Amino acid sequence: MTTTPPVSPEFAAATTNHEWVEINGNRLAVEVLGPEGVPVIITHHGAPGLGSRAEPRASFGRLSDEYRIVVFDARGSGQSEGNGTFSHEQWAADIDGLRDWIGAESIVMAGGSYGGFMAMEYALRYPERVDALVLRDTAPDNSNAHLARENALASDRVNIDMEKFDRIDVGKVHDNADLKDCWREILPLYDFVYDPEAVERKVEATPYRYEAHNYAFSVNLPNYDLKPRLHEITVPTLITVGRTDWITPVSCSQTIADLIPASELVVFEKSGHSPQIEEADAWTRTVREFLHRVHAPLTRP
Repeated sequence: MTTTPPVSPEFAAATTNHEWVEINGNRLAVEVLGPEGVPVIITHHGAPGLGSRAEPRASFGRLSDEYRIVVFDARGSGQSEGNGTFSHEQWAADIDGLRDWIGAESIVMAGGSYGGFMAMEYALRYPERVDALVLRDTAPDNSNAHLARENALASDRVNIDMEKFDRIDVGKVHDNADLKDCWREILPLYDFVYDPEAVERKVEATPYRYEAHNYAFSVNLPNYDLKPRLHEITVPTLITVGRTDWITPVSCSQTIADLIPASELVVFEKSGHSPQIEEADAWTRTVREFLHRVHAPLTRP
């Protein structure tokens, strides 16, 4: 068994109000926000081995006045256990296990960045369980990798150590300390406005789980390509992206919008990879208005 590793004090302090839920033989750290008896949104964080429920809690938590929001650390990330494999099939099965645990026949599935990969994977693997999709700064295949490398090389913010860039990009980091070092190298590329102090705060607050990261980037992504099947997603789909997103550029979101029939694309002009943070009010309003149209919350007394 892979035990739950220690995490940074900043992350631990921000993630104390959770419960352990055993899903498919693996304990997941889960939080549920919002009232009972309303539509359920399950949202998947990005960056396996680096991401956690902290980001979707902050962004989708704003909708918990009308929706029931389930956020969790995926198998192998954050505070969750890392038993078994980190395949897309397993992660999608874990999402469905959470859907069953929360007692929802169907859900709104949401995800940003790599979490968007998993949101689309879930919609294709469990189509009868999805009422709508909310995607953010994501891609339909692995072609964004070469675009991201070009953008990193062209950046005038910092000089990227491309040896570290390549190791994190192909899933060959050595351990958690090395993952942290490589993460620090590429973080300056993410935001619309570069703030070195904010970058360092993010570095220190991130929970590092190199095994999940390496598996995702060395095993899952080389063959990741959902384009041939995206036409099968027929539920209403909102796609949001920051104009200057370097790692999953607008062209990736445009491809998804072109292939999913009932989709709409919204580009946030003053955001990088995180419009849910950089243009929080506008992004939240966009998501709420979309949900009101396609999956309105129930009227409560």
